[in-house]
Amino acid sequence: SALELVPFGIKPLLRRAAAYEALERYSLAYVDYKTALQVDCAVQAAHDGVNRMTKALLEKDGVNWRQKLPPIPAVPISAQTRWSTPSAQAPGANTPPATAPQGERDQTAAGMERARMLKEEGNELVKKGNHRKAVEKYSESLKLNQDCATYTNRALCYLTLKQYKEAAQDCTEALKLDPKNVKALYRRAQALKELKDYKSSIADIKSLLKTEPKNTAALRLLQELNRA
Repeated sequence: SALELVPFGIKPLLRRAAAYEALERYSLAYVDYKTALQVDCAVQAAHDGVNRMTKALLEKDGVNWRQKLPPIPAVPISAQTRWSTPSAQAPGANTPPATAPQGERDQTAAGMERARMLKEEGNELVKKGNHRKAVEKYSESLKLNQDCATYTNRALCYLTLKQYKEAAQDCTEALKLDPKNVKALYRRAQALKELKDYKSSIADIKSLLKTEPKNTAALRLLQELNRA
């Protein structure tokens, strides 16, 4: 209703985006965050929202997630200048919107795509049994995009290479992004078991079983831990 009264208002766009995000309607949230950035490219909350929604949509819909988006409205120049706040400019200054933010957004998208490709290369190396080289690919990918699955994949490699401390650290990073991630909980439990931190390992398995009570691998590991 607020946007009907004030088309392209920043606050209504951001608050509706946050509401969509809470409802897990990520594509609609993405559109609102992107629209807000057209109005004012300096809104950090919108940048952060776009990054979160991009990750969520990548995980939900895969690499073709953009094809499933609803159309993003084009914000007219008049709205961009009307709602901009020239606080950092001289009084009365009214410069046109810079082209750099679009370039930055393109660069971000390119970085995300490059990160995905590196992750896929790592996955292929894992299939071939080259875990050490896969770690390198995953590490390059994570420099470009902190992705939950990439962390859990690298953790698997570290487990195979018996680098248990690194495996546990990667799982912890993955759980910061997704606190209920089953793979991260299971692999951290495996790493902690090898590090002889049985109490923490059991705690991870019990957290996992709250999400997947019939996970046979987790139940088997819990039995081993109870005997340890």
